[in-house]
Amino acid sequence: MRAGLRHIGPCLMLLGALAACDSSTLAPRQTDVAPQARPGPLKPEPPERERQAPSQSLTSRDLQTYYAKVQQDLLAQGLLRTDGGGPDTPFTDTMLLRNFERIALAEEYERGAGLRPSNGALGNIKKWEIPVRVAIEYGDHVPQDQRVTDTNMVTGYVNRLARITGHSIAMTDGPANFHVLFMSEDDKATLAPRIRALVPDLNPSALAIFDNLPRSIHCLVIAFSAQRGGYAYGDAIAVIRSEHPDLLRRSCIHEEIAQGLGLGNDSPAARPSIFNDDDEFALLTTHDELLLKLLYDPAVKAGMVAEEVRPIVRQRAAALLGGS
Repeated sequence: MRAGLRHIGPCLMLLGALAACDSSTLAPRQTDVAPQARPGPLKPEPPERERQAPSQSLTSRDLQTYYAKVQQDLLAQGLLRTDGGGPDTPFTDTMLLRNFERIALAEEYERGAGLRPSNGALGNIKKWEIPVRVAIEYGDHVPQDQRVTDTNMVTGYVNRLARITGHSIAMTDGPANFHVLFMSEDDKATLAPRIRALVPDLNPSALAIFDNLPRSIHCLVIAFSAQRGGYAYGDAIAVIRSEHPDLLRRSCIHEEIAQGLGLGNDSPAARPSIFNDDDEFALLTTHDELLLKLLYDPAVKAGMVAEEVRPIVRQRAAALLGGS
């Protein structure tokens, strides 16, 4: 979840067990070798435009205006960078290992306790060990032209994540286990029922979060282990507000899907990174790509604890960064 002194709107991450939702975690965003060139979007994005559906309510229009101002203010502060980092954001293999432990092993919120903050202790590796199949759904009030933009952004990003991780991650028009829902404020009456239909056994306390999302929550992801108390994911649902301007929506796409792959926590020391609540970076960085490579290394297994995974990640991180 994005949170911080200058953080205007957080992302929320809940982690739960599919059968009983016995774990939950919130995860923010924040931000250290020169980055590689960033791949562009699948198709050129259209310029910013007024995206008011004919039936858009005053509440939804007010949210759209509010989020446009949020994006404008963050950009004016030099935040929401899309360059992936640079000479001003060097990091070493030691820093990468530290950030991996805080982001992939620690949980921001106590498992099974809703939004109660955790004690910050390192926990277990959480990741997908089955193929990830991603499907997009749109609320009825999401404008048609915006759906084209968002579909292109998600598709391009999912393809990139597959290349980075080496894991089977792909879009699908068939059965899916990772659902990305773009919803307007005017679609909120259908949101909780749709999530309940996707995950019938969802804990009521987790489901209640979707009934009245505060505007401070820009987007969220909830991921479920395939077995009670497990750490290998079997399903995930990301929810992104359609009222965001293009860059904030793209930022939500990048953070929520990556968090739903297992990078669920944040760290104020991680830089350049979206897994930090300072909003310096809007999009997945080179540093974050390396975190995903480490997480999806075949030797790293779901359920591993820090003592088991640390020697593996230390060796891999040194190899990736040349032992810097």
